[in-house]
Amino acid sequence: MRQQLAHVLEQVLRRNPGEQEFHQAVVEVFDSLEPVLRKNPQYVDAAVLERLCEPERQLIFRVPWVDDAGTVHTNRGFRVEYNSALGPYKGGLRFHPSVYLGIVKFLGFEQVFKNALTGMPIGGGKGGSDFDPRGRSQGEVMRFCQSFMTELYRHLGEHTDVPAGDIGVGGREIGYLFGQYKRITNRYESGVLTGKGLTWGGSLVRTEATGYGTVLFAERMLQTRGTSFDGRRVVVSGSGNVAQYAIQKAQQLGGHVVACSDSTGYVLDERGIDLDLLQQTREVERLPVSIYAERRGATFVPGRRVWEVGAQVALPCATQNELDEDSAAALVRSGVIAVAEGANMPTTPSAVALLRDAGVLFGPGKAANAGGVATSALEMQQNASRDSWSFEYTEERLAGIMHSIHDRCLATADEYEAPGNYVVGANIAGFTKVADAMLALGVV
Repeated sequence: MRQQLAHVLEQVLRRNPGEQEFHQAVVEVFDSLEPVLRKNPQYVDAAVLERLCEPERQLIFRVPWVDDAGTVHTNRGFRVEYNSALGPYKGGLRFHPSVYLGIVKFLGFEQVFKNALTGMPIGGGKGGSDFDPRGRSQGEVMRFCQSFMTELYRHLGEHTDVPAGDIGVGGREIGYLFGQYKRITNRYESGVLTGKGLTWGGSLVRTEATGYGTVLFAERMLQTRGTSFDGRRVVVSGSGNVAQYAIQKAQQLGGHVVACSDSTGYVLDERGIDLDLLQQTREVERLPVSIYAERRGATFVPGRRVWEVGAQVALPCATQNELDEDSAAALVRSGVIAVAEGANMPTTPSAVALLRDAGVLFGPGKAANAGGVATSALEMQQNASRDSWSFEYTEERLAGIMHSIHDRCLATADEYEAPGNYVVGANIAGFTKVADAMLALGVV
């Protein structure tokens, strides 16, 4: 089985040259699968691995748009419809200069397993563009979104492919995208996009869901050690949507969140992060965290990573590969007991190994940050039934899903003789669910 995995991996590397993030995501999953293939040879016979590593569809398209000065710009758009064995493709859109096909494929590959873990009937996909919304006017962002959707709309549908937001795509962008979809199709298919505004088909808790879910998963991990967030010192990377609501939920559970960050550096606020001020600075005024520090009278450390701040719980909520081996070592020295990934693959493989070897509880993103897509699926349910649920009921559903994911990962790790290893548990539980569906559907 090890030889079979090596053969498929060699094929993946050869057929997808230069896509380092995608390679990393595939290797991370493959590292867990040898005992699964040994126990289930039918997966090998039906070439499930080979098919699973090849997206069902990869879309790349031109996105022309005009700025406020009348200058024409051309960006590149992507949508990777990765796997629909469990349901319609589901996954976010990312607008960021770093976006290229390898990033989108890595995110889509991860999304397949994450969505499977939720227990909801949704497949995996991802998309985006190398467009940077930072510094652009409302009109420029609107025109870009309209051009992007003018091409993408023909591939979407509530039973086909349902995008959501991601980095650079929030409620504003989702609104412009949905408006253009409605305009082109002449249909009010509210289930075709999630993360919508509450007054036009959105779901309560969807804004908070990824951050809340990450903390709920971490709380469940801490409970296996007979402890909780209460009184714990917490650091969070990032300061966008996921980070903000991870901070909020950690504070609600009694955690003392002392640091957050952005691409310019990090803030150390020993009194505890003032979430209202952070949201005003970052979301309303779209200013860097250095301005938060200035207004709050906190310390801003430019050009450095938040992980050098000592903490017992660490929540990486920014971007991929932000927590490296040196940062993990610093966290271990500071006495960290739990790390839960709010972002997608934010911890490098060597850092994961170091944390695991040190006995730190580690929740991988495909499990720990699945709350966002789970609540998107709940939004789709509400759209399909023309219903609207209360905040309390929706949060209760989210908590139940996150606890179920945690328990399934733990039980699967035990089944495959890797007790306490959430990485192994998440990879195997997600893989087997998708693989069984692929077998049932035949060679398609």
